[in-house]
Amino acid sequence: MDPQMRTLRARLGAHAMWANTVDPASRTAKARAAANGRFEREARAKHPDATDEQIARVAGHLKSAYFQRLALASAKSRRAKNTPAAA
Repeated sequence: MDPQMRTLRARLGAHAMWANTVDPASRTAKARAAANGRFEREARAKHPDATDEQIARVAGHLKSAYFQRLALASAKSRRAKNTPAAA
């Protein structure tokens, strides 16, 4: 199967799955909890004596920094693809 056909089939499957889901938040709750747990563990490792409130604040910043790094890498990749090669 070529990549374009694979993409179309994956999109079809995703739309069918979400059409059968009344409450998307509950469907993705476990994944979100696991992802947030990662940032909380990282925050506790950096600041073992911090309060729960401080850990939550630090974890929020770690999560934001993670997604900003992803956005930066994506922008760099798009820029590299759109830059003409040197002749």
